Amino acid sequence: MTVRPGVFITFEGGEGAGKSTQAHGLADVLRGLGREVVLTREPGGTPGAEAIRALALNPATNVTPLADTLLHFAARADHVERLIRPALSRGAVVICDRFYDSTMAYQGYGMGVEIAQIRRLITLIDLSPDITFILDLPDHEAKLRVAARGVAADRYDLLGADFMGRVAAGFRAIAKANRSRCVTIDAAPRPDQVAPEILGHLSHLITL
Repeated sequence: MTVRPGVFITFEGGEGAGKSTQAHGLADVLRGLGREVVLTREPGGTPGAEAIRALALNPATNVTPLADTLLHFAARADHVERLIRPALSRGAVVICDRFYDSTMAYQGYGMGVEIAQIRRLITLIDLSPDITFILDLPDHEAKLRVAARGVAADRYDLLGADFMGRVAAGFRAIAKANRSRCVTIDAAPRPDQVAPEILGHLSHLITL
């Protein structure tokens, strides 16, 4: 297997779509083939970014949509410079559960922050994924999966169905506008049925 140096793969989508499951599964496959894989998440991935994550997801946090956006980009700036960029520079495969598309979907389409403002912040980060998998799941199925987790709702979970509907529409718009980078995956089948489709889309980056 050959991998071009610094492959950056991101997983996006709404709650319950299986991003973490697919990210972990792909990491296991690539590690089994002898690759160095850095598996990370957003917000988070470094101590500073994880501290911001705790603040951003806390239901008690009350900030404006723009402030919320800036929190995510503060975490992202630390994450990119301390973890992601160094890993890419040494040729690792970086798999990230959420990246800037989530900010565009949640804070932009969901909360109403100007898309142009988010794009300017993306420019400051100056790093784009090589490929982004957007996992698409019907709302009713997503609700069932989230309920089955049995974990406490975070601040975004509590924003309601209308908000999540805008987020889902945002991810679809992002996928449509970025066809060269984004691949929409039907996340309704079992995880073991979804995983081979994801691996198949990596043929231009990874040769087995």
